[in-house]
Amino acid sequence: MDTKPYISVLIPLLNEQDSLPELQQRIRDALEGIGKPYEIIYINDGSIDNTQRILEDFHERFPGVKVIEFNRNYGQHMALFAGFQFCQGDIIITIDGDLQNPPEEIPRLVSKMEEGYEVVATFRKNRHDSFFRRFASNIVNKITSRLVGVKLKDYGCMLRAYSRPVIDHINMCTESSSFIPALANTFARKIVEIEVAHEERKKGQSKYSIFKLLRLNFDLMTSFSLLPIQFIGVLGSVIALLGLFFALFLFIRRLIIGPESEGAFTLFGILFFFIGIQIFALGVIGEYIGRIYQEVRRRPRYIIKKELF
Repeated sequence: MDTKPYISVLIPLLNEQDSLPELQQRIRDALEGIGKPYEIIYINDGSIDNTQRILEDFHERFPGVKVIEFNRNYGQHMALFAGFQFCQGDIIITIDGDLQNPPEEIPRLVSKMEEGYEVVATFRKNRHDSFFRRFASNIVNKITSRLVGVKLKDYGCMLRAYSRPVIDHINMCTESSSFIPALANTFARKIVEIEVAHEERKKGQSKYSIFKLLRLNFDLMTSFSLLPIQFIGVLGSVIALLGLFFALFLFIRRLIIGPESEGAFTLFGILFFFIGIQIFALGVIGEYIGRIYQEVRRRPRYIIKKELF
């Protein structure tokens, strides 16, 4: 496939050896049906199973299949950043490798992009995930919509399409961590969201633990807004005023009633409450300082072990 690809499909992978044969076949069938030049870029994000061996076999057997292998696991978004650097298509599709997002939906995304949209987002119909995953996703969607200013139903669905200019702008960003759907929406004016099917995971296990979901929320809030630290400032001002009023109340009460010892435990409770808020505030400030530290080190976001193009 020597012609410049019109469509680039980026697929980050982590230990997905069981899903790969079916994934490759279904994606090829979907792209062949469109009838335009394409490339499929697999990004192996530090898999320890046979994922890399299977990908190298795909590269030899199928024209247009390209492979990027990381030296270790850097995370899904870093894998996509690497794919963005190497893809050549005018329309860039991202999709998970677990087959929960059916590849058969890709032609619909391409068709929508050809209507002139810069980003085509998707939301999952009849989502087959646990209650915890759905609950956490709803929180992320509400926070992201508020921070980015673009209200979408499902920021967590990885099946998305981007225009070439949006990807070029993303490639100019050098921060060490980010949330790609939100970042893309800051560079796009024409955004649409369509409904897509969602299937149960048939093979393998989800790679998003509770800790990773919490980490994603922190990355999202600290990468796109100063709202958390501004909230701490406002909260501190309110608590300072309440503390002042409470001190005046205790002073007047002492003048009227006299010294008391029964209220010592109440004062200790209030003190511990204030200490808890201070520790929380230090944690939020530390998150921003830690992010600044990561950025000023200017270390590579990822290291590529092997490229097959």
